[in-house]
Amino acid sequence: MNYELSDSTFAPIAKIYLQQGEKIQIEPGAMVYELGEIELEGHMNSNGKKGLGGALSALGRSVTSGENFFISTATAHVDGSIIAIAPAAPGKIFALDIGDENWRLNTETFLASEEQVTYQMKRQKLSGALLGGTGGLFVMETSGPGKILVSAFGDMEKIELDGSQPVIIDNQHVIAWSSSLDYQIKVASGTFGFKTGEGVVNEFHGRGSIYIQTRNLASFADHIGTFLPKS
Repeated sequence: MNYELSDSTFAPIAKIYLQQGEKIQIEPGAMVYELGEIELEGHMNSNGKKGLGGALSALGRSVTSGENFFISTATAHVDGSIIAIAPAAPGKIFALDIGDENWRLNTETFLASEEQVTYQMKRQKLSGALLGGTGGLFVMETSGPGKILVSAFGDMEKIELDGSQPVIIDNQHVIAWSSSLDYQIKVASGTFGFKTGEGVVNEFHGRGSIYIQTRNLASFADHIGTFLPKS
């Protein structure tokens, strides 16, 4: 995937350059503009399943994980076509290489991927899924080879684990992590974090990488809510 990011550090867009016949998958509603001849088609996010089974699969994942019921495919019909895309929330856009290492993604971080990149939904432990917002009952696990574009609210930071000690991260700051890592979703210190101001956290163990976003979208929404008139 040949792409270019705009210079903005607050609200960038990704311009993806396509050759004739090249296809990419994008999050519905992410398209900003098109140049050239590009066919944009929406279809059920059924992960390869067809018919009623595909519809039920897409609906089930949408309800249990917050994943979009539909996904869009952009196909170029001439060389040099461009499609510009952007996430709903302002912040960083960056690429992950899929192949030697596969990734698990939090909800609402997927932006675009090459056609050959696929994913499946991995069920989480019920207790963790009920406590956390990281994917609900399921998380997305990629397979490749190829590239995937993901987004972060605010900026992005990468944490490397060498297996010597775990790391604890606020659940709402996790974007993506190596599928080789073990993790647990748990309540922070205090009664649901009432004493510390923290809520649900992820504790990661093993060797691998974790990408986090520097801002918490849920906390930001709560902050904005204090300024809105109450009915």
